[in-house]
Amino acid sequence: MSAYAAQLRFELTERAATFARNNGHFARRSHQDWGSVVFEPRGLLHGNFHPLSYDAILQNPDWHARLGKSLTVTERLAEPEDDRRLRELDSCCSSDALLMNVFCHPEVYASEAVKRQLGIEADCPPTFGWRARVQLDDGKFDRTEVDMRWGDLLVEAKLTEPSFDSCAIERMKSYACFTEVFQRKNLPRRSRQYCCYQLLRNVLAADAHECSFCLLCDARRPDLIEAWFQVLSAIRPLELRMRCKLLTWQELAPSLPQDLRDFLLLKYGISSSSD
Repeated sequence: MSAYAAQLRFELTERAATFARNNGHFARRSHQDWGSVVFEPRGLLHGNFHPLSYDAILQNPDWHARLGKSLTVTERLAEPEDDRRLRELDSCCSSDALLMNVFCHPEVYASEAVKRQLGIEADCPPTFGWRARVQLDDGKFDRTEVDMRWGDLLVEAKLTEPSFDSCAIERMKSYACFTEVFQRKNLPRRSRQYCCYQLLRNVLAADAHECSFCLLCDARRPDLIEAWFQVLSAIRPLELRMRCKLLTWQELAPSLPQDLRDFLLLKYGISSSSD
């Protein structure tokens, strides 16, 4: 894990512990004595979500189903039954939870200011965990999961993840349009692997579906931002490169409703220059 990721994870965990204690939310560590803070829902409230966002999630069956995504842990907890109760979106460090906190807020997906900032013209609400279809050389399709699709925009959300993962060079060559989309010599690689596998797949998905793509990450993660610009510089088609963008949570914050901005500042330390 990079120093930036570790530092941000520590800050978010400390903030979450204080937030839970001050607001009476039930929370515990993802491991018995260490790990990120994990909130547990109580009725219509969930300490990891803004109340209006969580209410909207509960009312939308597709969004609600996303809450069941399992949390991956590196070690089992002391009590085996605890492991079954852990969910990805319960974790204070979950980028999926942050994404849904923002875009499930009813004033956000109805906001013309947010849509303008993201270049969205659609009137429909966003879809989370959308499955793209990216063609492979053998005629089959890779069903790449995209964190969010809103209209013609695909979004990859990041927070404390250590990297964008890696992939064997031979595996990337199995994507039908890989060499047409990327200048391979300019892609970041390590040994016999391409770095930034998730970004490569997302750009290929944007190309396949004629969509735009946005990496939405924290300004406190310059390592992820640098990696994205390496990938961006390797995109061959100018028109596709122009459809790809970077936005930080901090840049998005001024367009959000004040109650959500207050929540993001308190729980995530996300603020704009005006806060």
